[in-house]
Amino acid sequence: MEIKRDIIEKLKAWKENPRRKPLVLQGARQVGKSWALKKFGKECFDDIVYINFDTMPALKEDFRRTKVPAQLIRQMEIMTGKPITPSSTLIILDEIQECNDALNSLKYFCEDAPEYAVVCAGSLLGVALNRSGASFPVGKVNFMTLYPVSFAEYLRAIDAQLYHAYEMIDTIMAVPEVIHQQLTDAYKAYLVLGGMPEAVSAYIDAKDWEEAKSIQDGILQSYSLDFAKHINNKDIPRVFQVWGNLQDQLAREDKKFRYGDVQKGARAREYEGAIEWLCLAGLVHRVSALETPRLPLSAYKKSNAFKLYLNDVGLLGRKFDLDVQTVLAGDNLFTEFKGVMAENYVLQSLVRQFGNSQYYWTSGNMAEVEFVLQADGKIIPIEVKADKNVTAKSLAYYRKQYTPQLSVRLSTLNMRKDDDLLNLPLYLVDKMSRFISVADWNKD
Repeated sequence: MEIKRDIIEKLKAWKENPRRKPLVLQGARQVGKSWALKKFGKECFDDIVYINFDTMPALKEDFRRTKVPAQLIRQMEIMTGKPITPSSTLIILDEIQECNDALNSLKYFCEDAPEYAVVCAGSLLGVALNRSGASFPVGKVNFMTLYPVSFAEYLRAIDAQLYHAYEMIDTIMAVPEVIHQQLTDAYKAYLVLGGMPEAVSAYIDAKDWEEAKSIQDGILQSYSLDFAKHINNKDIPRVFQVWGNLQDQLAREDKKFRYGDVQKGARAREYEGAIEWLCLAGLVHRVSALETPRLPLSAYKKSNAFKLYLNDVGLLGRKFDLDVQTVLAGDNLFTEFKGVMAENYVLQSLVRQFGNSQYYWTSGNMAEVEFVLQADGKIIPIEVKADKNVTAKSLAYYRKQYTPQLSVRLSTLNMRKDDDLLNLPLYLVDKMSRFISVADWNKD
């Protein structure tokens, strides 16, 4: 089944923007970048010229010889046998991280040929742009990032009627109990399935968890193959060590990343490069610790204290080797890992809505709040509880210490607002920005 992705509407808005620049679409491997660009091209242009620098390496020489857009256009026309016209042809440059000269050419398309619609994609662009010797046309391109399929996108694909009800939830009030339970069940299924488009599509078509698991395992394997292909030989073992140890780090109660757990006696400087590579490749998200929640949060983070989550909660479940029924059966059978699965799910949504810079708050051994969000000039603590048991001292301690205007607790309970505490069901995290804006003025 084809999954409708929200990024298509953003791409359409880019097309209509009179000040558009060449577009760079970033994202981890297998999140659907190539599919999204081709889908966009089919819907909004008469024709597509598709260039893949991984499978068409000869074109690298053309981009090395010249950066003149007219000459490059002619070379692409000859290569593909298609005419390229500004108003009706979408030029897709895929795996562009394989050709630094093509990245540099975007500057000249921006300055000398802005009438052409040029979009680029690359799974390891973040890595490529940080390589020694790499250059990039700063200020001459637009950026977008594609993430795994969100819960909202998944729900739209699997149950149109339930999605319609979900879309209607836009004010702070209790969700009808029948709908609340159906959405909670859908959330639990999403925890297992995650958001890798191929796995989601396969499950929707066949309702076969084993097939979805097989696809997830294949994606994890393809990530490992990237390590050997794109990393210097001397750094490969450390990236493998960090990647292979992530689930062990997250299985601990505090989830703080410890270098000594990767290898006994390991030092930060030995593994910082490996962690940075995984972050730049979009395979993990770093959440930095705060001791003092003040604006801007970035100025108060602790560089040596952080957690690493995966880019997709379904892949995390596979790294834990969790059985599907263990997650779906209910709270009693799913205790050891449900907290970190819920946190990983929430983090993915926060990153999509608010960007990669995410934080958590800790006060030594006294208390810890899973996420602290900076939004609209405010600091909002977010507590994540994996089930209906919301008894915890950490958020209460934080609120007593810092008296935030708004606090958010995510759980499987229904929605309600108690003074400055907003209780949101976990299935509504994709609407976090909406409910934050409503809660700011909707004081109870």
